[in-house]
This record gives sequence, structure tokens and C-alpha cells, in this order.
Amino acid sequence: MSDAIQLSTRQLSTSPKAIIRPRVGFLGVGRIGFHRMKAVVETGSVETVAIFDPSPEMAAAARELTPEASVVNSLEALLDHELDGIVIASPSALHAAQSIVALEQGVAVFCQKPLGRTRDETAAVVETARHVDRLLSVDLSYRYTDGMRQIRDLIASGELGTVFAVDLTFHNAYGPSKPWFYDKALSGGGCVIDLGVHLVDLLLWVLGFPDVARVESRLFAKGLPIRRDGDEVEDYAVATVELANGVLARIACSWHLQAGCDAVISADFYGTEGGASLRNVNGSYLDFTAERYRGTQGEVLAVPPDAWGGRAAAGWAERLAAGERFDPDNEYLVTVADVLDRIYGR
Repeated sequence: MSDAIQLSTRQLSTSPKAIIRPRVGFLGVGRIGFHRMKAVVETGSVETVAIFDPSPEMAAAARELTPEASVVNSLEALLDHELDGIVIASPSALHAAQSIVALEQGVAVFCQKPLGRTRDETAAVVETARHVDRLLSVDLSYRYTDGMRQIRDLIASGELGTVFAVDLTFHNAYGPSKPWFYDKALSGGGCVIDLGVHLVDLLLWVLGFPDVARVESRLFAKGLPIRRDGDEVEDYAVATVELANGVLARIACSWHLQAGCDAVISADFYGTEGGASLRNVNGSYLDFTAERYRGTQGEVLAVPPDAWGGRAAAGWAERLAAGERFDPDNEYLVTVADVLDRIYGR
């Protein structure tokens, strides 16, 4: 009998108060990891049983959310707690290997982006999830903004006509604070794999994942072009992505850009019958407006506040509790990783 059937049987044979929830562990509870943990816990869908973070202070702070959880000292110790699922928020170099270890032990995975540093690493995780038939999700969180979802619905309904051009931008005035982000072997790259992954995902997700026909790019560090085969990571990048359906997209992202505000984040979609745009408000990383355009006129689709940051993690927890297994849409994670590889020229 499968675990999902066993869980359903236990739920049907007990009173609502006695429903057995999936057992979940948390690997990495820094700023982002803690926020995602909070979103998962607040669903009430799962039981938090164990936490690991290299920082004892961060682990202790996370445990305050769920005092019944154990604080452990390794991934192996987490998995010893007979988990049903694990949330991974560790450095990028570890994502693929840690995800595979967990999946091979029958544990569903929710992982921070990027799932892998390359297409091959990403594909290996997806193939493992398929082989063991376990739920896998990645924190591509901008899909979950109210504005982005409304724009996707507009395009899917045909209200913008034929979309032919897309502009996507993510400039971060500060860049990452942790040194491993600037080590290509650990991070897989610079601003493209850190920020551009969201832009590539939004482009393809909104348009229904059409085939990618051509990718061209320019990568810079401190204002100068970088060697693709060197060790330096880019802090500014521009890419042109041509899709098989004729859409032409421009993607730009950066760290430490002197743009007069904390962040510039936007996604603009132009069609034959109108346009639509998502934009951050006053340099905010969290607040977005969305508009639909008809000629020179605009219509507001979404305004702050919108608590979107934890929705991907919460959705994974609810799907895990519902007994969901491998999602064939995970193949699109490989598609996004392939475009990133092509931007990097590898």
C-alpha cells in the first residue's frame, strides 16, 4: 500500500482532531528559510518535527515557532526523524545533492531556487523525483504575486491578443551579503542565476512554456565584459530570448546597480490588443502594482498589500498533506535551467 493511500486511510478512519499530518523538517532557517518555515507552519497542514541550521541562534529562533520540534546538527539527523517532507534553504551548491538524498529516502522536497547550478544538476533532481514518485517544488515565488497571476490569466484568455514582446528586469542595488554568492563553483553564477532565474521562469510560465528558439547574452562584472570560462561572476547581464512562437523577450538583471533606489523589478508584456505590466513600488522588494493597458489608458489590476512571499511554500505543504506525488510540470524546471545555461554560454 502506498504512503499516500495509507495517509488517506488513516485520515478516513479517525476523527478530524486525530488526523495524522505529514512530518516535515527544515534545512536552513536564515532570513528566507525562516520566512518559508513560518508560511508552512501557518498552514496547519504539516507537523514540524526537526530543524537544522549551522547557526545555533537561527535554529533556536526557528524552534520558537514550533517548540515541539527537535534541533539537530545535520541533514542526516533530519532524515532520521522519518520525514514525509523537507524544506531546503541552504547555499545553492548544496541544493541538488541534498534534494536527491532526501528524495531517495522517500522524502518530498521544497527547495529554494536554483534547484541546481546547471541544467544537468536540475535534471538529475527532477529525474530522481520522478523515479521515487515524490512531490518536488521550487521557490519560484514571483509566480504567486496577485498581479502576475492576473497578467497570466489575461494572456491565457486572449485579452491582450497575440503577445509578441516581453521586457523583464530585476536590479538589486545591494547584491548578496554572503561570500559564497561570489564564488562561481558554489553559486553557479552571479546575478543571472540569483535574480534572472525568476525572470526566465516568469517569461516561460506566463506564456505556457513555449519552446525556446534562440538565446543571446552579454555578461559584465564591475562594468567590464567577463570571460564565460573564467571564475568571475557577473553583476550585470542582458539577454535576448527568442521563443518558437515568435515572442521576443529582453531580460536584464544586476547586483549593485546605481539606479537610485533599492530595487527595480518589472515584467512588461505587449500584445496586439493591449499590454500588461507588473512593477515594484518605490524600490520595494515586496510591494507590487499591476496594470492592464489599452493604448494610452491603464487599468489597475493589483495593488499592495499582497502577502505573496510564502505562498509557494504553503502550497507545497498543502499539496503534501493532500497526498500529491510527482508533478510532471517539474520538467519545466529543467527548461528554465537550460535557458540559464544558454545565457551563460555553457
